[in-house]
Amino acid sequence: MSTIARPDIHAAPPRYRIQAVERVGAILDAFSPENPEMGVTEVAERTGLHKSTAHRFLVNLEAVGLLERDAHSQRYRLGLRMFEMGGIVLEQMSLWDEALPFLEGLVRGSGETGHLAVLERGEAIYIEKVEARRALRIPSAMGRGYPAHATSLGKVLLSDLGEDEIRDILGAHGMASYTRTTTTDADRLLAELALVSERGFAIDDEEYDEGLRCIGAPIRDHTGRVVAAIGIGGPVTRITPERVDDLARLVIDAADGLSRRLGATQSRAFTRAARRVRATTPSTPRPTAVLRATR
Repeated sequence: MSTIARPDIHAAPPRYRIQAVERVGAILDAFSPENPEMGVTEVAERTGLHKSTAHRFLVNLEAVGLLERDAHSQRYRLGLRMFEMGGIVLEQMSLWDEALPFLEGLVRGSGETGHLAVLERGEAIYIEKVEARRALRIPSAMGRGYPAHATSLGKVLLSDLGEDEIRDILGAHGMASYTRTTTTDADRLLAELALVSERGFAIDDEEYDEGLRCIGAPIRDHTGRVVAAIGIGGPVTRITPERVDDLARLVIDAADGLSRRLGATQSRAFTRAARRVRATTPSTPRPTAVLRATR
């Protein structure tokens, strides 16, 4: 079962805690992409409530529209009112506001500069940057467009598009060579983008700037669509080949954390992508860090 960060109800002062509210929260939390529908007995088992207590709560939650009950199976599922409330939350969210704590955490965890980018007019536009406190820093500018085919964040953003759309972008912008390692062949880039989708992160191995190596991962919204990319970048003397896997796990964790904030856990596309990443990365424990991006 996928794990989603939940508020800690026990953090509230004891004098403010209301048992009925906590039980409602426990019942709603019991529903997940793996368990979208449940009967009274299942809800009681997953929440630890007595079956009669669970039934009373379910009936009341159905009455106010937070749950719905299937007329044939008598099983409960989250109601449309939950969807409406979730839509209000998502509309209030700003990508900048949500991303900044993750980006700052990623910089703290990696010691490298972080960026956040979106795809606009076929280029990776850097919309946020957090500098690492190091002597050597990334020479990047906010609001400027960078070539998607030669940057890690750009590759991440391209990887969610269809082949025809990718070829249209490459045809319109070209595939200029910036260094000796820049990919300038469309078929080769398409093969690399397929690998990006499979493993969950992209690398810019001195492809835009000599001496710089960058790692990026996708940020998805509640529809599962890639809406931005986050990552880190630094000199190849610090981001060595031996560190790439560990740093990639940090970046992926950051991207996943921000994606959850944007509602991606409700998307089958996010679930499939997360499973692919888990299947293609080592099973050793990942560092826990709050994160955010580069190119």
